Amino acid sequence: MATYQTYQSIGNREDLTDMIYDISPTETPFMSSIGKTKATGVLHEWQTDSLSDATIANAAVEGADATSATLAPTTRVGNRTQISQKTIQIAGTEETIDKAGRKSEKAYQLAKASSELKRDMEKIMLANQAATAGDSTTARTLGSLQAWLNTNYVGTGTAGSLGTVARVGGTDRAFTEPLLKAAVKSAYTNGGNPTVLMVSPTQKQVVSTFAGIAEQRYAAPANKQTTIVGAADVYLSDFGTLSVVPNRFTTADGATADPVTGEGEQAFVLDPEYAAVAFLRPFQTNELAKTGDSEKTQLVVEYTLEVKNEAAHALVSDLSI
Repeated sequence: MATYQTYQSIGNREDLTDMIYDISPTETPFMSSIGKTKATGVLHEWQTDSLSDATIANAAVEGADATSATLAPTTRVGNRTQISQKTIQIAGTEETIDKAGRKSEKAYQLAKASSELKRDMEKIMLANQAATAGDSTTARTLGSLQAWLNTNYVGTGTAGSLGTVARVGGTDRAFTEPLLKAAVKSAYTNGGNPTVLMVSPTQKQVVSTFAGIAEQRYAAPANKQTTIVGAADVYLSDFGTLSVVPNRFTTADGATADPVTGEGEQAFVLDPEYAAVAFLRPFQTNELAKTGDSEKTQLVVEYTLEVKNEAAHALVSDLSI
């Protein structure tokens, strides 16, 4: 007599776990480290200023009349807001049926779209994109960080300017400790006090090989082996301590991040106090008009990058992979 097996059986229930496993990264280190503020127009503006150079030629004769100094006005700068959005459309039947891993398809897809939108914002703000005013047929764009950093630029190409001119790439070379030291020194000399070194995963591994990093050791308790530090999470420079932060969204231009320029990676030396995301319209959900047996929902945000004073930061660009 033949044995009745699952291969012949009809009606066996499927074994599908009630979980959805997604390891796509959702961390946005740049946005998480900088401030948040409010924009009130599509051109968000602010002012910068600086002190006159210190001089030793400041001595007055006894009894001399006071002389008026030449005063310099503040500098007015700004950035355009950019609209980013995601739209989902869920059929009525799909929302109603029993599903594994989520009760509501709409809620699940909205949460997913929200995470995707934040990732897009992170990548946009760290990119090499110049601000554009846009028009009735062309989207308005914000000036990304690479298009702002000019004063403390360490690269082989040409620095960006005030968010309106994108950086021009040069010849790639390896990321070395002297390049980092030059960037930190330049930022410090010009008044900055950077505290963060933000790099791609590839450049994070490079930083970990800088001289002396692997020789640092934790103090071990008695009768226990000393642990060698194999990664640089903190870099102690001559001008302060930098937290070394990997960011998955600072990948190579030519590969994914900025196909227009087509050159290597960058390292950002940042003072988070001098940057912020300015929201004209914070994240909002819009239920769109029904045109059939489905629900359409738009998730939208309008924002820009406020680089309060670009001289507080530094950029090491054109790094080979």
